[in-house]
Amino acid sequence: MDLSIIIPLYNEAESLPHLYEWIERVMKENKFSYEIIFVNDGSTDNSWQVIKALSNQQSAVRGICFRRNYGKSAALYCGFKAAQGDVVITMDADLQDSPDEIPELYRMITEEGYDLVSGWKQKRYDNALTKNLPSKLFNATARRVTGIQLHDMNCGLKAYRKDVVKNIEVFSEMHRYIPYLAKNAGFTKIGEKVVQHRKREFGQSKFGVSRFVNGYLDLMTIWFLNKFGKQPMHFFGLVGSLMFLIGAIAICVVIGMKIHALCTVGTSMLLGVNPYFHISILMMILGCMLFLAGFLGELIIRNSQSRNDYLIKEEI
Repeated sequence: MDLSIIIPLYNEAESLPHLYEWIERVMKENKFSYEIIFVNDGSTDNSWQVIKALSNQQSAVRGICFRRNYGKSAALYCGFKAAQGDVVITMDADLQDSPDEIPELYRMITEEGYDLVSGWKQKRYDNALTKNLPSKLFNATARRVTGIQLHDMNCGLKAYRKDVVKNIEVFSEMHRYIPYLAKNAGFTKIGEKVVQHRKREFGQSKFGVSRFVNGYLDLMTIWFLNKFGKQPMHFFGLVGSLMFLIGAIAICVVIGMKIHALCTVGTSMLLGVNPYFHISILMMILGCMLFLAGFLGELIIRNSQSRNDYLIKEEI
């Protein structure tokens, strides 16, 4: 099979028939053998009924229906697991991604030898203040941290060699950093293609401003796990040793200052009278504890047997 097209969706019933017809036309024009895998992420509208109707019309349409909303990463994980095509395409269901881009993405994978090709929505039709500007800042940070020079790492329209999707694990909200996950797995030939971005025709965006905050937190998590996940003692041992050494030196200095004050003035000086001293110490301790708790929590999730278990209501 040439192509597997994976489409995660949440409440996109109006868009699905139009998207299906568009994809089918492109597939027939290019004589591709293909499958379309719709992953219904707990939609509350009649999206699943639309998918079932499309499946009755065309045997190439497959579907996975979650019992509740798990998020895009979960949908992609299950879609990757089910994909059978030599090249895997992911795209959003809101008609903002153009299926006309698929043939060129397929060619770049099969002929130019890319492991992954990410779309770049160079001209966007989203709100400049709430989406475009935060997206540019987010991608600039991601390029600096990951070392992958992509203009739009979070673009939903991507093409993958089959080996890539079968050897990476997308969990939590890590779908934003699939190129980085692929790079860490040894798939280093990552390319980019300028793709058309369309205005949304139906409904409204399902992602709020919080995704940018979560995106930065996930970026730091994935960087930290990649660097220290296998050998956390390299980080915790070094930092812990330095903190212990600094603390021991500080205690010696304080004791020396108290002894000196007692010998010269006849009374012991009280360094802890200033309340800001205690507040600063408390904030440092709480910061270290919260960071360590978060990292340990990520390690537990990463090694949990059920980290990618999702309740599937029905499957086509």
